[in-house]
Amino acid sequence: MAMFVVCVALMIATALAFVLVPLLRHRSGATDPAARRLRALDQALAAGVIDADEHARKREVPVASSAEATPARPSRGAFAALLLVALLLPASALLLYRLVGAPQALDPANVAAAPADEHGPDMQKAIEALAARLAQQPDDVEGWALLARAYQATGRTQESLDAYRHAHELAKDNPAVTVEYAQALAVVAPDHRIQGESRDLLEGVLKVDASNQRALWLLGISDYQAGHYDAAIARWNTLMPLLEAGSEVAASVKQQIAEAEAKRDGKETPAPMTPPARESSQGIAASAAPTKDTAASGTAAAAPRLTVQVSLDPKLAGKLDADATLFVFARAASGPPMPLAIQRLKASQLPLTVTLDESMGMLPNMKLSMFPQVVVGARISKSGNALPQSGDLQVLSAPLDVHRSEPLALAIDQVVP
Repeated sequence: MAMFVVCVALMIATALAFVLVPLLRHRSGATDPAARRLRALDQALAAGVIDADEHARKREVPVASSAEATPARPSRGAFAALLLVALLLPASALLLYRLVGAPQALDPANVAAAPADEHGPDMQKAIEALAARLAQQPDDVEGWALLARAYQATGRTQESLDAYRHAHELAKDNPAVTVEYAQALAVVAPDHRIQGESRDLLEGVLKVDASNQRALWLLGISDYQAGHYDAAIARWNTLMPLLEAGSEVAASVKQQIAEAEAKRDGKETPAPMTPPARESSQGIAASAAPTKDTAASGTAAAAPRLTVQVSLDPKLAGKLDADATLFVFARAASGPPMPLAIQRLKASQLPLTVTLDESMGMLPNMKLSMFPQVVVGARISKSGNALPQSGDLQVLSAPLDVHRSEPLALAIDQVVP
């Protein structure tokens, strides 16, 4: 806030300089007798009143310069006008900012207190505004892709797919849009498999861009889902050199390769690898050298277990169907929208406490431990479909650490539009 005030003061001072300096300069120039006399002689010569000789003689007559002359003092009216400008300009600027600006947004406390739920009324209004703009500008590829991602983030998967389809039809040679469209097709599919049109689109991307990381990753998943483990391993081994060495993504892909090799060879699936150490906000490594005790418990510590306490907000009690299906799930905060862990229950069991862990994933190669942050949600579905439908009741958490140990309390308080 202090820095903002300093910047405002500097800008106001600059604006005042642009206004006042020329006025003051004009006043001082007007009281210089030498300057006035020379201008008069030049004008007389130009008009033919005097000849060149007389003009030259009179220019040589000494006259007090502006430095020697006593400047005429500005009149009280002129001084009052300058003072008025000096006061009113910054005052009016500050008043205008108070009326139409948002000074409260500069307060760090207000920024920190902003709701973390990205799916509130403001998000819905933004989506509606974007959809309305695209109705007027239907050829905006980036706009359609942005709308698709917004729908996806709010759980409106079918609308997300429709928006991605529109973007893809406008830009079929755009690899990023094609990959996102292919993934959206798999999300909406009942079995969430990457096959048919979805797989064809991804293979088309690799023909144009053989190093497209997301296409390689998703085609590896497709091969894994089909039981083609050698093909999946080959895809992911092609992907590995393209990733940052030592990153969490590289560690996740390495884990997937190990699991595919175990599946292929009929061996026990290896325990999840401990993710790379992450630095705190102070830049200090969060992990230390393992001891015998920590090494023995490392495998258990690496497997996330999220305890979720789910209830129904009293304001929605009249909308509850006791026979409806209750889904409690966790998905990546930044990544594929399909759940990494999910439990199917009955709405009549509310309130309840559930635990989400590695064994509850929809895809065997998409696990909680592969992502540092997740969004946890609960949805009551009358149709029994895991995909959100209009009229479903739900709640979504803010992104949280996947290794959170304390229970998370969620109250279902929203209606899916």
